[in-house]
Amino acid sequence: MHNCRKITNDMYWVGGNDRKIKQFEGSIPLTNGISYNSYFVDDKKTVLLDTVDTAVAQIMFDNLEHLLKGRKLDYVIINHLEPDHSASLADLLRKYPEVKMIGSDKIKAMAKQFISFDIEDRFKQIEEGEILNTGRHDFTFVKAPMVHWPEVMVTYDKTDQIVYSADAFGTFDALSGNMFADEYDFDKEWLPKARLYYSNIVGKYGMFTEILLNKLEEIQPLMICPLHGPIIRKDIDKYIEVYHKWATYTPEVEGVLVIYASVYGNTKDAAEIVAGKLADLCVNDMKVYDVSETDQSIILSDAFKYSHILVASVTHNGDIFVKMESALLDIKAHNLSNRKIAIIENGSWGPTSGDLIRAMFEELPGMTFIDEKITIRSSVKENQLDALHRLAEAISKSVKGTNEQTCQKTEEEKPKEKHVCTVCGYVFEEEKYGKWEDLPDDFICPICKVGKEKFVVK
Repeated sequence: MHNCRKITNDMYWVGGNDRKIKQFEGSIPLTNGISYNSYFVDDKKTVLLDTVDTAVAQIMFDNLEHLLKGRKLDYVIINHLEPDHSASLADLLRKYPEVKMIGSDKIKAMAKQFISFDIEDRFKQIEEGEILNTGRHDFTFVKAPMVHWPEVMVTYDKTDQIVYSADAFGTFDALSGNMFADEYDFDKEWLPKARLYYSNIVGKYGMFTEILLNKLEEIQPLMICPLHGPIIRKDIDKYIEVYHKWATYTPEVEGVLVIYASVYGNTKDAAEIVAGKLADLCVNDMKVYDVSETDQSIILSDAFKYSHILVASVTHNGDIFVKMESALLDIKAHNLSNRKIAIIENGSWGPTSGDLIRAMFEELPGMTFIDEKITIRSSVKENQLDALHRLAEAISKSVKGTNEQTCQKTEEEKPKEKHVCTVCGYVFEEEKYGKWEDLPDDFICPICKVGKEKFVVK
């Protein structure tokens, strides 16, 4: 059985989808699996670009066998040696004893760590910019260290102007039949999964990602083939643009990520009060997460998305609540920068979480703080509502584009009240009556003949 997919006249996708996997790299929850992409070029010299995880290795081998039709496999180009892309490499070398491995010096050194038998005579080391001709195709190579391992390179097919981008431009989710990114909804399907992937897998190494993006802009490829997710063949500038934002830690949107840690609901109340006031002040782009319920991979992804972060945490054992600390350490580990931070702390006898949260963010570049932290003692009191509202006002003024007037309805715009009969559903809309109590005492429904006591205002 084979399931290879034709991409160009002589290039095929020979990878596979794993919808049973529930966690990527043992830590990131997956809702719809992941694809492992491998590509085959059917030229005078046959070429495989990267292998796959063991979960779908047999599918790759079946696809290869179908396309080779008894011919030998000449080359396997290795762009990235992480096991989700190289776990089947040793088996490939056993199955095709004449195949030559193509890669950089760092790939050669790392391959020896993963493969137990001698590969010295089976490895052709290449340098950046070197050309590998396979007949019709000329392949050249670009080093991409730390995107996201030090050995990573990308391969550029100069003939068809295709970049094989390793983990760059990867996304979560198994492919749903369609092979190309333009066959998915960019904003609703592609962008969230790509951001989740980038922020968690590559996010720490923005500087190196930016170097690669600049090289790709010089190349101006017509197609980008990543090792996870759909192939990009249209509007490539749009995809590169959003990656530039992520790589430079530039917020995608002016909005607010609210994250809270609450043991008994009191810190949650404070966070919800601020979020509600922000909505009243026309901050429309906003997400609110309970760190005990939302996986930190999602929190990290939205931290890359939003310009502002409000952190509200209870103090626990004299420290930041453990779930909040874990989420913040993840943000710190991925080098998030250039955000505006607001802080609410809570504590019944010794609130200390606020200063600890601030100290953590101060270690990251380009972080600025909005107002002083607000301290809650056990629960929100009536006299603290003004302080919470003032914090919301300060945040909203800091969010670019917020305009209070844009979401204020005038009296003329307010919907007119309707008097509705609860028996038959008849609607009476005459403006001179404000509330149902104002209807005349002798008012009778013209349909079912009940009195005004059966009417409600909607």
